[in-house]
Order: sequence, then C-alpha cells, then structure tokens
Amino acid sequence: MTDHAETGHDRSDAGLTAIISERRQLINLAYRLLGSLAEAEDAVQETYARWYAMSRQQQDAIASPGAWLTRVASRICLDLLGSARARRERYVGEWIPEPLPGRTEWISVRPGAATADPADPADRVTLDESVSMAFLVALEAMTPAQRVALILHDVFGYSFAEIADITGRTPAACRELASSARRRVRASGRPAAPATHQAGLVRDFKQAWEARDIDALVGLLDPGATFTADGGGQVLTVLEPIEGGEQIAHACVTIAGRATGLTLVERTVNGQPGLVAQQDGVIVTVYAFEVAEGRIKHIWAVRNPDKLRPWITD
Repeated sequence: MTDHAETGHDRSDAGLTAIISERRQLINLAYRLLGSLAEAEDAVQETYARWYAMSRQQQDAIASPGAWLTRVASRICLDLLGSARARRERYVGEWIPEPLPGRTEWISVRPGAATADPADPADRVTLDESVSMAFLVALEAMTPAQRVALILHDVFGYSFAEIADITGRTPAACRELASSARRRVRASGRPAAPATHQAGLVRDFKQAWEARDIDALVGLLDPGATFTADGGGQVLTVLEPIEGGEQIAHACVTIAGRATGLTLVERTVNGQPGLVAQQDGVIVTVYAFEVAEGRIKHIWAVRNPDKLRPWITD
C-alpha cells in the first residue's frame, strides 16, 4: 500500500511539475499577443486559475495539459485584445509595446515547431523578429484575430486546425487571417539589418548623441525616420511622433542639453541592440531601434515607469 501511495504521489508531483513548466512558454506567447509583459503575466495567472479551479478528475481527463493551457491562454489574450484598443484610445500620447530586457529565454517557440508545416517555411518570421519592437508595433495595427493567427502559426508553429479551435473560426479562415497579417508586416517596413550592423549604428548614434553632433546624427538617421515616445502621461515626453532625420537630431541634442547627469548605456532591447538612459543610476528611458538600408529608420523611446519595471528590477 505504501508503494502504491508513493507512486501516486510521484505521479501527482510529475504532473504538477509539467504544468508549472509550461509557464515560460505561456508568457512567451501572451507577451507577443499583448505587447505587455504585465498583461501577459496577468493572462497566464488567469489561465492557471482556471486550471486549478477544475477538479482532479477533470484535470486527469485532459490528454494534453500543455495544449489546454495554450488554448485557454490564447482565448484570454484574444478577449483582452478586443478591449485593449478602447483602452489605448484613452492613453495619453503614443502607446508603445513594453520593452523587454536582453534575456535569451524570451526568444522561445513551441517544441517541435521548426518542423511544423514545412510547406510554407518562407511564411515564418524569425525568432528575433517575433520580439523586435518593429514587429510588435506592426502587430498593433492588426485585428485581434489576425494577431492571434499570425503568432500561433508563424512563430509557435500551431496548425490552422488548432488555431481554428482557439478562435472559433474555420481553418481556411485562420489561414487567410495569418496571410493578411503577414502582408501587413511586410508592408510595414524593409528587411531588418543584421544585429552586428545595427549594433554598430546604435553605438555610433550613442556617441554622436553624447557629443551633441547634429551632423553626425543626421548622417546616421534615415531622412524619413520617426521618433516615437511613450510616457503614459506620467513623465515629460513628446506626445506626437517626430518626423524626419534632421528634426530628430535636433530633438536629441535638445534632450542632451537639458538632461543633467544622464548616461546612455548599450543594452539588448527586445532581442536587438538598443540603448537605455540612466539618471543617477536609475533607468528612465529604454530606446529600441529599427535599422534598414544602412540607417536608423525608427526610434522608440519608452519612458512610462510602469513599462520599465522589468528593467529596474533586472
């Protein structure tokens, strides 16, 4: 009897460990779907709450707990995306996805996803692209269903039949959703520069900014570059995007002249080279960059303190 009880206990512990081990995967998924680590954590917490609200018999009846958790988390995110648009319309200034510190565990996909749907490998985005700021910003222009279909299929390798079960649509409709979302991503920008090249440009930009060298800054920026800032109404920042390389260069020099004790540090932001600004050792701004055709095309400056919490505690 003792052996039997211990075996049952071991099985229970193994099941609990397997369920908990899905958390990182769920966070990865929810962050890409929502563009907010805080909201992703809330969605995953709600997912686990629904799991533990079931009886042991109901849990044991689920053949694949990991698939169940993914399905529930995706549905929760789908509901949140539906209400997020209205919330962001009331947001003070521009809304930028929450930036992630340079942690390799955030770049993760579903086990075995690389071999899923081999007929359309060209339709997949790379792992780095799936957490880049440019990609996340492009997702903001999509409908919730497009976003879910694209992320689940192109990034995590779920079949359209599985996505149909999550979204309540047909597999054919989900395929079309992913296809239309993919076209939006492709239309939103040019091919991303290699990380090593971007790192060099960001480093040159940092040095020119620190030197307040307007000519050097203009040379590094695309003439049609855009600078977008997100303060969430909590800190001072520009409320409208700054358009044009020369205008951005002058704005950067103005910022450098006004900010005393500000230090720029090279950091990985959403899997790509970026910068953080520290005031008296505290991170006050995170800068993400989009580089294409040898110049900086877009700069995103996140200053909202709520979105910097993962950086402050990093």
